[in-house]
Amino acid sequence: MKKRILAIIAAAALMLSAAACSKAPESKNTSTTASSSVSDSSADKKADDSKQKDSQPENKTTSFEYWTEDSPAMKSIMAYVSEVTDEKSDKFVPAEKRIAVFDSDGTLYGELFPTYVDQCLMIHRLVHDDTYKGVDEDVSYCKALEQYLLNGGEKPKAPRSSGDIIAEAFKGFTVEEYCDYIRKFMSEPVAGFENMTYADGYYKPMVSLIKYLTENGFKVYINSGAEVNMLRELSKDVLGEYIPSYQVLGTRYGFNTAGQGDTKARDYTPTADEKIVFDGTVKFKNLKLNKVVSIINDLGFSPLLAFGNSSGDLAMGQYVMQHGGKAYMLLCDDLERDHGNLDTAASFKEECDKLGMETVSMKNEFTTIYGDFKLTPYSETAEESLKNKTHQEFSNVLFGFLKRF
Repeated sequence: MKKRILAIIAAAALMLSAAACSKAPESKNTSTTASSSVSDSSADKKADDSKQKDSQPENKTTSFEYWTEDSPAMKSIMAYVSEVTDEKSDKFVPAEKRIAVFDSDGTLYGELFPTYVDQCLMIHRLVHDDTYKGVDEDVSYCKALEQYLLNGGEKPKAPRSSGDIIAEAFKGFTVEEYCDYIRKFMSEPVAGFENMTYADGYYKPMVSLIKYLTENGFKVYINSGAEVNMLRELSKDVLGEYIPSYQVLGTRYGFNTAGQGDTKARDYTPTADEKIVFDGTVKFKNLKLNKVVSIINDLGFSPLLAFGNSSGDLAMGQYVMQHGGKAYMLLCDDLERDHGNLDTAASFKEECDKLGMETVSMKNEFTTIYGDFKLTPYSETAEESLKNKTHQEFSNVLFGFLKRF
């Protein structure tokens, strides 16, 4: 009997021990589950925090370099960018749809050296390049035009459009040869500024604005009336970091090959050794409504922002505003740091106000334009001539050339 009782006690002890052992793993599993739950909760919180952080506006900048602190345009642009980059905003726009388009001459780059850069290129090619022999009446016109722009006097009559003269001046060039020529031209001194070359002609405040937009997820395009390959080469050093060549739109020249003859390009396949060269014609002049056509064909949807400086940019600005974007136009109102034009600036501002476009005073909203480059008169005669002319008359001279085509 005693042995039987001891056996029962031993069996009971074994059962209790087994029960305790069976509960330990269960307790351990519970602890692991709780730990996993805490870890998952922490990871979720970090993910939520990260998501919340990502949803905040990307814009961290409080001002643009080279702009005045109280610039109305700067504040307006920053407020708009803040809205379209904030995922919590009902105006949020995904990065792939954030596009800004800029005119070039007078918006990003000086247009009074003493005229548009492509006009300056035309004069250089026909008057100062000994390697080229242009048509006599074209050469005579360019010589008279240069003298008129620098010294005043009687306005010469163009034998044909400046666009046609420039296009023919580079007939037979490959794109690579043409860009090499532009590169050399960029080292030439400009008229009206001390020690400045064509490579130095970009507005520093506008370069700063482009940098700001790209930092906030915008793709920036240039949409200009200048020839597209010239513009790509001209802008490469200063803006290439922000605007690759395929985001530059402009006027287009025609192409052909030596063996093509009268065969249309759509029906001709060049041989392996044939070079593609300019044919000396203008195929598409990228001005006014054509700037909108370029946007439609090359971008596929409307940009959020448009920047310009003249009536040639209003169609582009209106198109952007029709689709919910904003348009800003520069005013050439600075007479101390650029060859500004007060009458033109006032007239253009009035036109922009009527259309609901915001304007940028170069005089009052830029702390600099070209940096340390100082303004000089085109010549003493030109300075006196400008005093005797109204600003509007001189503006009509400069802007009248492009209206011929």
